[in-house]
Amino acid sequence: MLTIRLQKVGRKHEPVFRLVLTDSKNGPRSGKFLEILGSYDARRREDAKLDTDKIKDWVSKGAQLSGTVHNFLIDKKVIDGKKINVLPKKKAIVSEKPQ
Repeated sequence: MLTIRLQKVGRKHEPVFRLVLTDSKNGPRSGKFLEILGSYDARRREDAKLDTDKIKDWVSKGAQLSGTVHNFLIDKKVIDGKKINVLPKKKAIVSEKPQ
C-alpha cells in the first residue's frame, strides 16, 4: 500500500521535511521513496512548497495519508475535511491491590 508521509531531511535542531510517496512497508528513516511531493520547513511555516496536483492525483489512486500529513494538508487547504487526533490516548494508571 502506498503512503504519503513526512521524511525528515534537516540537520539536528533544524527541522526540514519532505512530503514523499512511499511504500508503507518502508520505515520513515529508510530513505526509500517513489516520488517527492513537496517540502516543508517547520521553522518557516508559510514556506511549504506542495505539488497539490500530484498529491490529489495519488490520493485519488488510493494512496493513504499519514495522520500528520492529513492534518497538514487540511491546514494548507489542499484537501477538505476534519482533522484527526494523532496523539496517543492516555490510559488510566491501574495499581495492583495486595490481597
